[in-house]
Amino acid sequence: QVQLVESGGGLVQAGGSLRLSCAASGSVFGIGAMRWYRQAPGKQRELVATITTSGSTNYPDSVEGRFTISRDNAKNTGYLQMNSLKPEDTAVYSCNADLRRRAWGPWGTYWGQGTQVTVSS
Repeated sequence: QVQLVESGGGLVQAGGSLRLSCAASGSVFGIGAMRWYRQAPGKQRELVATITTSGSTNYPDSVEGRFTISRDNAKNTGYLQMNSLKPEDTAVYSCNADLRRRAWGPWGTYWGQGTQVTVSS
């Protein structure tokens, strides 16, 4: 069984920083693209960062220049460094990854359970 486990959420003051981690555990042969999403109460889920297997990244304007996504393929782990946090960044952050459990096996998309990030003003 494969799991994505996030960590690193919490409460921070505006202007502060947090680093989220997303670790894949279980039978993992390879990981493709990794993504971070967030969802605030009463709002639609928003894609905030994407990183491909080659390391290419993409961000929406709302977090560009403040958030940085990265990955450590040897550890099957992705990260989201969040700087200059604003109260409007408050949300549950979830990671998402395309991975396969064995060589030549099918690719599937997996989700973590989410971690709360709260930014106080």
